[in-house]
Amino acid sequence: MRYEEYTIEGRNAVTEAYRAGKTIDKLFVLDGCHDGPVNTIVREAKKNDTVINYVSKQRLDEMSKTGMHQGVIAYAAAYDYAEVSDILNAAKEKGEDPFIFILDNIEDPHNLGAIIRTANLAGAHGVIIPKRRAVGLTATVVRTSAGAINFTPVAKVTNISNTIDELKKEGLWFVCADMGGETMYNLNLKGPIGLVIGNEGEGVSRLVKEKCDFVASIPMKGNIDSLNASVAAGVLAYEIVRQRLN
Repeated sequence: MRYEEYTIEGRNAVTEAYRAGKTIDKLFVLDGCHDGPVNTIVREAKKNDTVINYVSKQRLDEMSKTGMHQGVIAYAAAYDYAEVSDILNAAKEKGEDPFIFILDNIEDPHNLGAIIRTANLAGAHGVIIPKRRAVGLTATVVRTSAGAINFTPVAKVTNISNTIDELKKEGLWFVCADMGGETMYNLNLKGPIGLVIGNEGEGVSRLVKEKCDFVASIPMKGNIDSLNASVAAGVLAYEIVRQRLN
């Protein structure tokens, strides 16, 4: 199956995309434009909880592929999102303790695609990403996942911290990756678990880290002090797999 990145330009095209039920990740609107058709699109975007960015005409012109944006450009997902409940149900159907990846503002589509692939191979039941300040399910993400996106649901949520609180009520506990944490081999990573991986540059945000039950570090012996986000996710995920098999 071929996936294409959807860039939808023009007022009629964006309006029809919403009417057709397409998943719009982000909407870019000409700052200061408040005429009827644009206001209608903005109302629809808010109803669908789309991220709205008000930008200059120069920015829209740079983004436009057709030169006919009419003050609005939408980015649509190349793949449908799941709900968090779908991920929990996947674990129940398999009779397994939930194992979920929580990604705190991953921005590189290649990292996200690689993490989805790792999540599938490690037996995770799904991946959760935030709506803002993070990459969505672009065509690059889908391709990099190497087909894993077809089997591993990805949910998009408004607030990672609140989602962690809700999942704790379902019996999950959480471990995040951070260089200042306890060596991962010393932690009990069995049972219903959420693995939290942070942004490529800044790591896990303070608020999200405070929600985690454990902070795990990966032993490193080299001359640099950090791993790529997708590699760190893989190392920690397979320590969880090792413990779940024992």
